[in-house]
Amino acid sequence: MALLRRELYRQVKGPEITHADCCTLVFDTDAKNLYVEREVAHLDANVDGTIEIQTATMDIADYLKQGGQTAGHRELWRLLRTIFKEDGSSEEMMV
Repeated sequence: MALLRRELYRQVKGPEITHADCCTLVFDTDAKNLYVEREVAHLDANVDGTIEIQTATMDIADYLKQGGQTAGHRELWRLLRTIFKEDGSSEEMMV
């Protein structure tokens, strides 16, 4: 299975308690599926370096409907506008 990935957003806070949040646009070339993957990691250096990682996948529409406008939302909107850039014509392409 080949996965094509493009990072949308990454935020890391630390140093003693490190929290990382990363959203990635993923295209599964085998399943022909496009989705957003969110990974949240929490490292507590005070408790023997305990790390907790949670990964969730969601449809693009579900990701965009989430509350707030993060840098990840803005990057995904930018990519979508680039893909669907208007060429000055009001006619839609017929496939």
